[in-house]
Amino acid sequence: MFPNYVDILGVPFLNTTRSQFVQHIQQHIEKNEKAFVVTANPEIVMKAAEELEYMNLIHQATYVTADGIGVIKAAGLLGTPLPERVTGYDTMIDLLHKGNEKKHKIYLLGAQQDTIDKAVVNIKKDYPNIEIVGAHNGFFDWNSDEIPLEIEQKQPDLVFVALGVPRQEKWIATHLNRFEKGVFIGVGGSFDVIAGTVQRAPIVWQKANLEWLYRLIKQPSRWKRALALPRFAIRIFKEKAKSGK
Repeated sequence: MFPNYVDILGVPFLNTTRSQFVQHIQQHIEKNEKAFVVTANPEIVMKAAEELEYMNLIHQATYVTADGIGVIKAAGLLGTPLPERVTGYDTMIDLLHKGNEKKHKIYLLGAQQDTIDKAVVNIKKDYPNIEIVGAHNGFFDWNSDEIPLEIEQKQPDLVFVALGVPRQEKWIATHLNRFEKGVFIGVGGSFDVIAGTVQRAPIVWQKANLEWLYRLIKQPSRWKRALALPRFAIRIFKEKAKSGK
């Protein structure tokens, strides 16, 4: 289904549309296979390019998808275009829709307690056929076996991990080998949106590729993270110049 990967600053992005990707994940679930999914934006790419330990975590993933519009633009500039964004939030929603049809079991890990409580309520309301086999906030003893043991015992089809970068990737990479099945996907702040505590950018902002700016306006504390964008752009233009494309 996927003819190739697109390398951007050492990060291997899957060449896929969102619908193709969700269909492929569904095949993993039906075969009781494991998978580790990273949905990467320019911030993640820059962190990986600048920190070898994090790059190694990214390369442990089964799939890396293009979360940010900056990644799509970069792929085009480098002459290796990707078809569209495959974001953590959109992929999670698609998988919840599919899970509702197939009666999947899911586990939620991350966010504040009140946020995850609201997310659970909303998922149960909107996707009544999904079985939520467990949910835990993002504040726990990293060395405790409680959460991995619960997932091991309940064997969910999907595990959504919203611990933020790089904790979510580190947690999945650390524990994946002990599980027999399940698709583990880092989804950043998606629980906040599902809970209704954070509003996603309006469609007009999304279509204008300015979702990042909307989030920055709504959450000014993200300004340090936003600094990764100009660094990313500079690196991409340097890569383009070196390649002569």
